Formats: sequence, C-alpha cells, structure tokens
Amino acid sequence: MSRFVQGANRRQQTLLPECLDDYVAEENPVRVVDVFVDELDLKGLGFEGMTPAATGRPAYHPAMLLKLYVYGYLNKVQSSRRLEREAQRNVELMWLTGRLAPDHKTIADFRRENGSAFQAACAQFVVLCRQLGLFGAALVAIDGSKFKAVNTRDRNFTAYKVKRRIEQVAEHIASYLQELDTADRHEGEAVDARSDRLVEKIERLRAQMTMLKAMEAEVEARPDHQISLTDPDARAMATSGRGSGIVGYNVQSAVESDHHLIVAHDVVMTGLDKQQLASMAGKAKEAMGVETLELLADRGYFSGEEILACEALGVTTFVPRPLTSGAKANGRFGKQDFVYLPDQDVYRCPAGAMLPRHMTTVEKGMTLHRYWDRASCTGCRLKPQCTPSIERRVTRWEHEAVIDALQTRMDLRPRAMRERRSLVEHPFGTIKAWMGHAHFLMKRLPNVKTEISLHILAYNMKRVMAVLGTTPLMEAIRA
Repeated sequence: MSRFVQGANRRQQTLLPECLDDYVAEENPVRVVDVFVDELDLKGLGFEGMTPAATGRPAYHPAMLLKLYVYGYLNKVQSSRRLEREAQRNVELMWLTGRLAPDHKTIADFRRENGSAFQAACAQFVVLCRQLGLFGAALVAIDGSKFKAVNTRDRNFTAYKVKRRIEQVAEHIASYLQELDTADRHEGEAVDARSDRLVEKIERLRAQMTMLKAMEAEVEARPDHQISLTDPDARAMATSGRGSGIVGYNVQSAVESDHHLIVAHDVVMTGLDKQQLASMAGKAKEAMGVETLELLADRGYFSGEEILACEALGVTTFVPRPLTSGAKANGRFGKQDFVYLPDQDVYRCPAGAMLPRHMTTVEKGMTLHRYWDRASCTGCRLKPQCTPSIERRVTRWEHEAVIDALQTRMDLRPRAMRERRSLVEHPFGTIKAWMGHAHFLMKRLPNVKTEISLHILAYNMKRVMAVLGTTPLMEAIRA
C-alpha cells in the first residue's frame, strides 16, 4: 500500500478542524445560487412566509428553501424526497442551507404554494441577463415541444379512444361467450373451472363496458372532448413520430441568438402551435426590452392572423408557409402560380389572363375576396392543368399583403430555418435530458408552469456561468 496515495484516518482528531466554507471553492456554482437568491426581493416576488408568525414553531426562511430548489434543479435533483436526502449528506447543500435539513413535505409544500413567485424569480434572472448586455441582436427563435405529464395513455380518454375501446371490449365479450358455449358442450372438473373463469372475465368486461359508456358521455360533454384521470389538465398530443403521441403539455420557448438564453416561455394545453406566435413574440419582445424584433418559427406557427398581430407589435416574422394546396397535390396549378397585381387589383393566371375581383365574403371572421374570369377559362388551353370546374377561382385575404411580404423575406433569407434549428432545439433537448424519462413530476397546469420555470432558470444560469464565469457573475449580481 506504500506506493498508493493514502487517505486520512477517519478517526483522526484535529485541534483546529476545517470550517464548512473550506470545502466550497470560490468558483463553485453553489456560491452563485447563494448570491442570486440573497439579492432577490422575495417579498416583492410574492413568496409566502416572509413575515414569521409570532407564535408556534419557527418556520424555515423562504430564501433557504428557494436556494435548495435552485441548487437541486441545477444538479438534476428535482424530487422533494431526493432534496431531503441531499440536504443531509451533500456538503455543498450543507454550506448553502447552513446545515438545515427540512423534511420532504416542507420542501414540496413550498414549491406548490409559491408557483407564481418561482416564475417571477425565473423572469428576474432574464432581467439580470438583459442588464448585463447579454441580449445583443434583436433576434429570437421560438418553438414548442411536448413534455410528458404524470398521466399514462390508458388513463386519458378521447372520443376516438373511447370508441375503439368499446369496440375492443365488445369483441372480447363476444369471443368469451363463444368459448363459454363451447365449454358447455363438455363435462368434467377442468371444463367447469374454465367456465367459471370465463364467466368472471365476461363480468369484468361488462363492468368495463358500463364505465366506458359513461366515459363516452362525459367526454362528449367536455369542450375539447378529452379527459385525463390522473392529471386533469394533461392532454393527448401527437408527436413527430408516426402513430406516436404522449399525454402531456406543450412547452413554448423563445431563445435569443447571441448566447442561446431562453428569454420567454409558456406552457399550453393544446398540441398545436398555430395560435402561439403573437403571444410568444410579445413576451420575448418585452423580456428583451427592444422596440423591434425579428422572430424565427417553423411552419407549425403559420397563421395569417398571428402574423398580422406580430406586425402590429413591431415583430418581423420569418415563418415558412405550409404547402396545403389540394390542386398542387393533384398536379394542377396552385395559388402561388397566380400573380397578384395590386395596382389593378387582379390576379394574372399562368396563361396570362387577368382575373378581376367579383365578390367579398366573411368566413371565420376573415374578410376574403374572390377573383375569377369565366370567359378566359372557357377556351383556355391550360384549363386541364388548372381546374376541373367551369372556372378557376382565387381567394385573397384582405391582409394578404402581409403574407406576400413574409414570403419575400423568406426568399431573401434561405437559411432562416437552419438558423432557427440551431437556436431553439438544443435547449429543449438539454432540459429533457435533465428531467429524465418521466419529465414533469407535478400535476395540474399551474404546478407544471412552476416546474418548467425552475428548469429554465437552471438552464439560463448555467449558460451565463459558462459565458461570464462564476466570479464575474456574482460581482454583477451584487452590483
């Protein structure tokens, strides 16, 4: 053993033992957590328990519990029970909490009861990043990703799922009844035992059928025709894999281009991103404190009304238009093959004919103009490639000029979507890796928003420590 590095004797006593601070290096990230929380106005952020009760057992200070959570999410320890264990054995946490070790219920209750305050603390760190000048170019990319909830697929019901399960149960009942008829033609103890088992299975299936019938009526009565039993706010959502899907939440994020920090986020209960563009653009613009903003998003966010709303906010969007034309899919000319001439308010068709406006209608709150020219279509040589109808009609939204300007911007910036992927997809992958396979630990939308805020605070804090270093960051927080 003489040629190996020797450890200290566990029973060796020292006259002047080391203090706890000696075990935590000056560059340790735990010191950033300590300084950040100490500089927060916890009462202003809305944390409860800032004024202790005059009687009863003394409570833990909210600052200590907040430090415990921020440290836990920085180190992929999100469970209250695991945080309880870490507080008892982790030297860094002993230093951070002053050797306090609250029980898991106290830790869990603090997170549940201070959800909006946790979200405000996350927003406060974004404000700090803005004050440090970390948001350079006024450019963000937004995206949404599906995160699993505490709810399995079997405990989520949609109209389609209930219908399929009723059909499956009916098939199983019919199959067991047929087997029971066959068993009745034979005699013996084994046959009797088998008949008893079949009767039990049929009774269970009939009880399940009764439950499914009641669930079918309840699903039909819900506004979104969906019910989740474990987490009532979780929703079934399709994912990119064919035939796959999860029961969870749609997390939205806006990532700035300079240091890939998440400047704004939200959690929604719908699987589609189409209605989230203007909302996320407004949050990102406010968080960055800029007058104008460029925003990159994928085609799932394309919506004329949302793009128009972004224009009103001073946000310039770059969103590819989805190719949903049925005519193009069938090998005929699509709308993009018709050129609009604003001076004359007409469309020029691929054959060169002019299609004037004939009518205006309102559909789903949108004012639409219709253009056609029956005389030009009647003898047109390109008509088989254009339309099977008497004439080809082209529809134009009253604010279509906004979409035309967007398409021009996309043509002039062909690498916009590659730039979007490099900005916004990596943070989602990183956070999901930290969360583990189960993703969210808490139920209901307000609690889920608290969880994702803590993850995003931890992500941003790690990014800033990597960019500035721990010591400069602590000096900036204190300044």
